[in-house]
Amino acid sequence: MVITTEYVEVEVGGSPMRVLVSAPRGGGEYPGVVCYSDIFQLTGPTVRACARLAGYGFVVAAPEIYHRLEPPGTVIPFDDEGRTRGLEDASKTSVAEFDADCRAALDYLAAHPRVAAGRLGAAGFCIGGHLAFRAALQEDVRATVCFYPTGVHDGKLGADADAGTLGRAREIRGEVLLVFGSADPHVPEDGRGKIVAALRAAGVSYDVKLYAAEHAFMRDEGPRYDPEATDAAFVEMLKLFRRVFG
Repeated sequence: MVITTEYVEVEVGGSPMRVLVSAPRGGGEYPGVVCYSDIFQLTGPTVRACARLAGYGFVVAAPEIYHRLEPPGTVIPFDDEGRTRGLEDASKTSVAEFDADCRAALDYLAAHPRVAAGRLGAAGFCIGGHLAFRAALQEDVRATVCFYPTGVHDGKLGADADAGTLGRAREIRGEVLLVFGSADPHVPEDGRGKIVAALRAAGVSYDVKLYAAEHAFMRDEGPRYDPEATDAAFVEMLKLFRRVFG
């Protein structure tokens, strides 16, 4: 499916949030998915992931998660300095601000003329996986995919000492897919178990896919990229979204 790509500004608290929007070209209505980047914002891998998902029949909206701190269009480099910068930006952004951005992105999609009513989802990578998990707390989100989500198991997100994400798992009304790499030091086995236990106790409909891969294995630049695991995880995302959205 051929797609279109554009950048739009969505107002959040009186200031603009730049959002990448990828959508099928032509007519018709499709499910809408908020897609969160990792700490480096809208890099080439994230843009390509959004384009790929849109090509399967979704309107994908990817916000710049540090729009309060970085100039519009900022892409943080994949190096040690960039990693430090991304983590520092995260530490200066409150959970309440991340949540406000989520609601604004969802509202944008809900009002989008190409998005079918009542068909909203979320996905994200790394810190974006945690943000996607928090998007699942919104009552209108029907399906969520969290790719190696950091900070969910220990509460670490942004400027807050504890985001309290797992403690709110009972608020999730949709289905959740968790994707992990078995060699990921940021989400170790006990952390994965803690997340799963919380979802099970909350009665959430969830699934877990574990691949013999490292953290950020879906980032198609750098030494950790695993094409086979990436394709397998992408297919699992499509299966969930297509089953839930029809």
